[in-house]
Amino acid sequence: MTAEASRTIPANDAGPDAPVAPQDRYTNRELSWLSFNRRVLAESENTRYPLLERLRFLSISASNLDEFTMVRIAGLEGQVQRGIETQGIDGTSPRQQLEAIREQVSALEDRQQDSLDTLRALLAEEGILISAIDDLTKSQQKWLGDYFESDILPLITPQAIDPSHPFPFVANKGIGLIFRLKRGKRQADLIEMVLIPSGAPRFVRVPGEQAIYVSIEQLVTRFADQLFPGFKVLGDGVFRVIRDSDIEVEEEAEDLVRYFRTAIQRRRRGRTVLLELDDDCDEVAETLLREQLEVEEAMIVKTGGMLGLADLAAICNEARPDLKFEPFAPRYPERILEHDGDCFAAIREKDIVIHHPFESFDVVVDFLFQAARDPAVMSIKQTLYRAGDQSPVIAALIEAAQNGKAVTAVVELKARFDEERNIHWASELERAGVQVIYGFTDWKTHAKVSLVVRREEDGYRTYCHFGTGNYHPVNAKIYTDLSFFTADAALGRDAAKMFNFITGYIEPDDLERISVSPIGLQEKLYALIDKEIENAAAGKPAGIWVKLNSITNKAMIDKLYEASQAGVEIRMVVRGICSLRAGLPGISENISVKSVIGRFLEHSRIWAFANGRALPSRQAKVFLTSADAMSRNLEHRVEVMVPISNKTVHDQVLGQVMLANILDTEQSWQLDPDGQYHRLRKGEGGFNCHQYFMANPSLSGRGAALGDHEVPRLTLKDTSK
Repeated sequence: MTAEASRTIPANDAGPDAPVAPQDRYTNRELSWLSFNRRVLAESENTRYPLLERLRFLSISASNLDEFTMVRIAGLEGQVQRGIETQGIDGTSPRQQLEAIREQVSALEDRQQDSLDTLRALLAEEGILISAIDDLTKSQQKWLGDYFESDILPLITPQAIDPSHPFPFVANKGIGLIFRLKRGKRQADLIEMVLIPSGAPRFVRVPGEQAIYVSIEQLVTRFADQLFPGFKVLGDGVFRVIRDSDIEVEEEAEDLVRYFRTAIQRRRRGRTVLLELDDDCDEVAETLLREQLEVEEAMIVKTGGMLGLADLAAICNEARPDLKFEPFAPRYPERILEHDGDCFAAIREKDIVIHHPFESFDVVVDFLFQAARDPAVMSIKQTLYRAGDQSPVIAALIEAAQNGKAVTAVVELKARFDEERNIHWASELERAGVQVIYGFTDWKTHAKVSLVVRREEDGYRTYCHFGTGNYHPVNAKIYTDLSFFTADAALGRDAAKMFNFITGYIEPDDLERISVSPIGLQEKLYALIDKEIENAAAGKPAGIWVKLNSITNKAMIDKLYEASQAGVEIRMVVRGICSLRAGLPGISENISVKSVIGRFLEHSRIWAFANGRALPSRQAKVFLTSADAMSRNLEHRVEVMVPISNKTVHDQVLGQVMLANILDTEQSWQLDPDGQYHRLRKGEGGFNCHQYFMANPSLSGRGAALGDHEVPRLTLKDTSK
């Protein structure tokens, strides 16, 4: 880290009333994440939302918690087992963090069950039942028995647990049932296990006008007599296992593809991090599970509710539009349509910004397919972090290679939980003739860049796409991100140098416009913050607006604390983890932080610096980036930050996207000085940034003759609504 990067504010220079202890100046990242997931879970309790959307938020909360357990809790447990005492940003040890986390996770699990109970009752009133078998009619129970015999019984395999039948492997997130059985008076009790296959439906829908769902574990328990004829069931239980699923890349790995193929197999057999049990689990069976799964150091949760709430997402697909958000179709950018769909002509005329999901991701795909099919296009370079299962982006690159273009794809194998998918795509691309690069061993390539070189009448021209989000068409319908298209020659030269850095280790020491981490982006941000500090000292307007997913980097937090103490007004929209404490006397009284949680997942990353004028203004310096303010992004990933100079795009990013997030009240949570959040809401007079953009979806240079369809201008005064 550079000397600039390591500068912090001495506690005794922050004022006599300023907090000194780390736990009073910073929030632990793990506890901040749990706070974020509580905000997600709160959306399942939001009475303004349709019921199936509330159920979806519950499943998202549960899915988030699973991933947190697999990665973050597993990592801390590993540190404790290895005797590592490295302190977190708040001064706590791994063991102290684990104790606090487990307490909060347990409370979060209970709250999820309470939310499910509430939603079950409300959904039942609407004719959607998540039902117990005993509550069904005899005819419905008979149908379930027949279904179990025909569709479930052939899929499952009971396994006895005894010296000749070793304990079976239970997959990560696997659900199983364990039975204590007896046959005859003299025979000893027998323990049998039934693992639910991953391909089996978690919920079975009973035919009829009502939508009745029954969990598969209920079916196996209820119809165990078909599975174990001649046996008496003495006890049973349902369990679920979460395993350590992180992959650490070893420095000596010679072949990343081979290494990750092996590592993925190891991950599937990772140590047990969490064992979930139902309250009524047979004691003998539970003791066996604890012994065989080696859960001495693991977290054990017992619940009277349902296990694996993430699977409730399947019920959310029930065909009840009256219980879902009103359908929304993204708009195709009018600037492209005005040029008869010619992306290059539209970009050549002037820069374009696209706001997903309010504007269609199809334009990004069309840009690549046009490049693949255009005889004048010579080469395409593309970063790929997460591309999805059915990827039109991959298809476009394959077609381009087959058409004789020089295509280079930087495929990031270290994208967590997408490693296997990315190995597959890399193989498909290589088979088509694409030059596939896997980037750095130590750093992830997280930048989102497409570069197209086209031969034109006046020479070669470079067209670039810079994104704040992944090239993932499914996520682009849910995540709010920005796509920036430009034919600016300097940005094209910089993007080419960034690719050379990734593919050939040629460090770009003379970039003209963009900043790249880990070799200068952080220092660029410090310099911009320092300029605001200088302006404040000179009596000029000084301010910073920033929108991120997370901020945990201590040096960056301390730099923002320094700016706050100098009188710089800082407004932050941080959706997820925030280790910064806002409003602390003598430290951060000029910093406000809010989190926007709503129908769409806020994902775009924006920095804006006042530059001597009150924000928002055209003199402000505005940047888009792929990086959050986390150490992993700033110091251990290849990220890109792009300045926005085009006046139209500048106004759209700062005066529409950024300002709307700052003005939002209906989906926002304000961070208090104690590190807790409270929900903002102003009733009928509130402002909802997602509804605003759904009503005004096109910000990208609509051209002439808009008439009454002009986007309403936002001003800071609107915050008083």
